[in-house]
Amino acid sequence: MGLFKPDLYRSFAIGFVLGALGLLGAVGLQGGTSLAHQVIPSAEAAPAHPDRTR
Repeated sequence: MGLFKPDLYRSFAIGFVLGALGLLGAVGLQGGTSLAHQVIPSAEAAPAHPDRTR
């Protein structure tokens, strides 16, 4: 007698595969833009301020 039955592992595996396919399908449908461009904003330099430490 084990802690979990094999159907539980099978259900987790099927859910993981279906979820991964759904995620890849949703990201793949957007096509032209990369996921990195949607999540990470472009870098922008801060304005230069004069040194006021002296």
